[in-house]
Amino acid sequence: MTKHVAVLMGGLSAERPVSLWSGAACASALEGEGFRVSRIDVGHDLADALARLRPDVVFNALHGRFGEDGIVQGVLEMQRIPYTHSGVLASSLAMQKYRAKAVMAAAGVPVAHGVTVSRFEAAKQHMLPAPYVIKPVSEGSSVGVIIVTGDRSHPPQELSRSDWPYGESVLVEEFIPGRELTCAVMDDRALGVIEIRPSSGFFYDFDAKYAKGGSIHIHATDLKPFIYQTVQELALTAHRALGCRGVSRADFRFDEQPDGSGRLICLEVNTQPGMTETSLVPELAAHAGLSFGELVRWMVEDASCDR
Repeated sequence: MTKHVAVLMGGLSAERPVSLWSGAACASALEGEGFRVSRIDVGHDLADALARLRPDVVFNALHGRFGEDGIVQGVLEMQRIPYTHSGVLASSLAMQKYRAKAVMAAAGVPVAHGVTVSRFEAAKQHMLPAPYVIKPVSEGSSVGVIIVTGDRSHPPQELSRSDWPYGESVLVEEFIPGRELTCAVMDDRALGVIEIRPSSGFFYDFDAKYAKGGSIHIHATDLKPFIYQTVQELALTAHRALGCRGVSRADFRFDEQPDGSGRLICLEVNTQPGMTETSLVPELAAHAGLSFGELVRWMVEDASCDR
């Protein structure tokens, strides 16, 4: 019997457009692999939609709040539908950046120094010496991220706006200069390492992530073997420490500038990385010999409850 896969996409978060791209790509690839596919643009009626469709497996292509923060995972556990990616606890933990950092640091993964404060405090005064970074505590895709440079005399005032959409708390972190590196973990093994270079500017922002030509991805073969291996080891350690399953992706900064510290810092772990045509996990999987279709097929076959 042909397996019926429901692909969850869209959703309610600020990352809705990315999720629609990811979901469409994954649904098409799964159909190419011979699965019967239903596409669900997720709203508050998700439980009812799943009860009507009764899929064998859910492919979770949601990003951001209400999709990769444990909430949807809880719905799927209640309905006992096997699903891809991490479970309730790992998903919730990884989305709460400051809590994830504490867990990773306890496991020996180096993380950036930072503090969690209300957005109003961060708008009143500089919480750290510039340059520093302000991040929503539970968003991805660089949504809502602000880099405060040394030439700014005042902290960003947009944080205190009444229409600020990214939550009441923010994470204020030191800015780590250097090369942007990323490494995926699949089936509890680390894949390769890619360096990301934004085509313009110095920040891997939303447009650099998802616009065609927004960034250049380079397999980081010029890294010293020890550094390359360390990135892989830290990605796997972080994946395990947070309790991730299936596929995850860890992002790093490596400061190898002549006057730099030589530090390798883990910025965060993504439990549901992007799966668009410009995304990094499909590229890393291809480098390991897996086509996009083979990757999503493996993810469906890896799906389970109690994750």
